[in-house]
Amino acid sequence: MKIIRHTDPTWQQTAAALNRRAEASDAVQEVVSGVIKQVRARGDAALIELTEKFDRAKLTPETLAVSQDELAAAWNTADAELQEALIASHRNVFTFAQKSLRQNWSSTNEQGAEVGEVYHPFERVGCYVPGGSAPLVSTSIMTVTLAAAAGVPEIVVCTPCGPDGSVNPGLLAALKLAGATEVYKVGGAQAIAAMAYGTETIRPVAKIFGPGNSFVVEAKRQAFGVVSIDLLPGPSEVLILADKSGNPAYIAADILAQAEHGKDSQAGFITDDADLLNAVVAEVNRQCATLSRQAQLGPVLEKGVFLLLAPSLEEGARLVNVYAPEHLTLITERESDILPMIRTAGAIFLGNDSPVAVGDFLAGPSHTLPTGGAGKSFPGLTVDMFQRRTSMIRLNKESVTKSEPIVRAFAKVEGLDAHGESVAIRARG
Repeated sequence: MKIIRHTDPTWQQTAAALNRRAEASDAVQEVVSGVIKQVRARGDAALIELTEKFDRAKLTPETLAVSQDELAAAWNTADAELQEALIASHRNVFTFAQKSLRQNWSSTNEQGAEVGEVYHPFERVGCYVPGGSAPLVSTSIMTVTLAAAAGVPEIVVCTPCGPDGSVNPGLLAALKLAGATEVYKVGGAQAIAAMAYGTETIRPVAKIFGPGNSFVVEAKRQAFGVVSIDLLPGPSEVLILADKSGNPAYIAADILAQAEHGKDSQAGFITDDADLLNAVVAEVNRQCATLSRQAQLGPVLEKGVFLLLAPSLEEGARLVNVYAPEHLTLITERESDILPMIRTAGAIFLGNDSPVAVGDFLAGPSHTLPTGGAGKSFPGLTVDMFQRRTSMIRLNKESVTKSEPIVRAFAKVEGLDAHGESVAIRARG
C-alpha cells in the first residue's frame, strides 16, 4: 500500500497523478485492431481460433451458442439459496430500471408547432459479461435486466467459457432469469468484434453494453461508430473519503473487497484524520490474512492501493473529483457540506453502513459504471441507454407562417435560399 501525507514533499505530484485518463497502450490497441480485422474477415473461424488461443477451449460453429435448454437447465438445477439471491437482485434492479425509463411527451412551441419526443427500445443489443478469475454472475443481472426492462426484444450475451467449453452454471442461471435471448461462449475483444460486425453465427447488434478488461474496453472504443457504445467500464475501483467518524474495520473491508478483483483493480482512501489512516492500515493487514484470494489480493495491495492524508475534507473532496472514481464511499459527520461538492463519481455510497458490495449485487442501480477517470465524461449504465430517442415535429398553416420570417433570417445569413423557400412556399400557399 502506498501511503502519502500532505506534509510529504511528494504530495503535490501524488495529487496531480490522480487526474487520470483511461487510454489503452499502443500494444493493446494493436492487438485489438488485429483481432477485429480477423473476426471481420473470417467470422466464426476466427472466433474459434481466438477462443482456443486465449481461453484454451476448442469450440465449433455448432457449440458457440448456449441453447435455451441449457439456460433453462442451469436455472432449474441452481440451488435454492442462489435462486433466491438472484430473484431478489433482479427484482430490485428491474424495479429501479422501470422507474428510470424515459417517457414520450409532446408540447407546443412559441410558433404553434407541435414538438415532442418518442422513445423506442433498441431492436437488438449485445451485453458483455466478463468471466476471468471469477464469473461475474451479478453483471448478468446488472446489464441484461435493464435491456429487458426497456423492452429490447433481442438481447445477445457474450461471455468467455472455460477450457472445457462450458460456462459457469450460476452465470447461465442469472442470464436466464434476466432475459437473455441468445448467449455465446465468446470472450475478449473478439466478442465485441462479433457483436459489432457479425459472423456466420452471431448477427450484429445495434449497441454494445457491459464492462471488461483493457482489451474489451479498447475493442468497444474501436467499434464505436459501427455500433453504439454505452460507456467504457474497465477494471473496477473504489475510493473512500472519510473523516474521524469512519469505522476503520469497515473501510478496510471495502478496500479488500475491491482488491480481490485482482489484476488492474484499484482502491483508494482519503482522510483528514491521521489516527483513522493508521487504524485502516492495521485493519487491512489483519483482515487480509483471513481471506482466500491471496493471489489476487497481494498484487493489488502492493501496486493498486493508496492512502492519502489530506489537510482537510474539502481538499479530499477536490481530489475525489480529480480522480473520478467508479465507486465512492463518503463517511463524514458533515455530509450536507461535503456531498454537494462531489461531481464525478459513478456511484456514491453514504455512511459507515453502506458497503459497495450491496451496490455490486443487490441495491438497484446498475453496477456498470465509468472507470479510469471516465466519470468526468460518462454516467453509469441506465435503462434509458437501451432506448432510442426520436424527435417529432408537426406544423400547420398558422405555425409554418409564424415560423417563416425566422427561418428566412437564418437561411439568408447561411446562404441557403432553398431552405428559406421550402418554408415560404407553404406560408404563401
